[in-house]
Amino acid sequence: MAKKKRFRGNKPNNNAPAQNGRPRRRRRSGGRGPGPGGPGNAQGPMNEAPENPDAPLEEGVGLLEMHPNGYGFLRSPDNNYSRERSDPFVPGTMIEKYGLRQGVMIRGMVQGARRQQGPRLREILDVDGMPPDEYSNIKSFDELTPINPEQWLRLETGPQPLTTRVMDLLTPLGRGQRALVVAPPRTGKTILMQHVAHGVATNYPNVKLIVLLIDERPEEVTDMRRNVNGEVIASSLDQDVESHVRLSQLVIDRCKRLAEMGQDVFLLLDSITRLARAFNKWVGNTGRTMSGGVDIKAMDVPKKLFATARAFEEGGSLTIVGTALIDTGSRMDELIFQEFKGTGNMEL
Repeated sequence: MAKKKRFRGNKPNNNAPAQNGRPRRRRRSGGRGPGPGGPGNAQGPMNEAPENPDAPLEEGVGLLEMHPNGYGFLRSPDNNYSRERSDPFVPGTMIEKYGLRQGVMIRGMVQGARRQQGPRLREILDVDGMPPDEYSNIKSFDELTPINPEQWLRLETGPQPLTTRVMDLLTPLGRGQRALVVAPPRTGKTILMQHVAHGVATNYPNVKLIVLLIDERPEEVTDMRRNVNGEVIASSLDQDVESHVRLSQLVIDRCKRLAEMGQDVFLLLDSITRLARAFNKWVGNTGRTMSGGVDIKAMDVPKKLFATARAFEEGGSLTIVGTALIDTGSRMDELIFQEFKGTGNMEL
């Protein structure tokens, strides 16, 4: 076969007219701005905007919520720990360096949003009040030694209200208790929870008091925030199921981080029944259901969250008082109560 001769003439002129009479367009080498392959595309590490060390830094505080891929974000307590575009990004290298866990409160220097990037944490000043280098020495929640709740929590504050006085006599609470308040709807359990919260806040100001409201009415959330001297975190009934699940897990992780550091935490959970309903929807239909339409895997995570209540021999405790609904006419609610009945160690 004859070999094809290679053309070695002059380079084609891009400005020469084409065969159809229109001039050819000159190709660009770098793309057209923020598109695929252009200099403004921030999809890969080569296209990210260079760091500017002279950019102003501001102090920020937030709760660390981690992503399965290893990085995280700082959620603001002022926004009820909801996801916002303005939440600072925490690199995975920084999390790995200091051994950070989900639920720690971080104070650090944050760089503001730039082109193609949101706010970013550049320096950690402290982790729950301690230097970041010392946090890695804190034992994890599962490494501590759980013991029986032997240290009594007195709830009575005076002649009124009588509810806390009756609880001290009939169903005393201890640090690390796992308690269930069982009641039908509209019987005053919310008022009882407020009385318990008032007793803890008055008698034990050093105990961290947290109230978690799941799938409650918005007006009850407002009433609880106005009448409880503690941190009230809520995912009301106008929020979706994912919000209920995410917030409950984040709050439990926050309580675990405080207990790891030797602090006593008192969590009021209203209600366990609605929390279990949310997890039942979140899990979806796996093909195996129990009585009342409850999925067989729906109770796994809520029971683990409730079971985190305990006291530690090394110091620190997590007390959880949760409400459970009965006599609602729903077989699902009755099954949820029976599932949690064997998990708690006190029932009112």
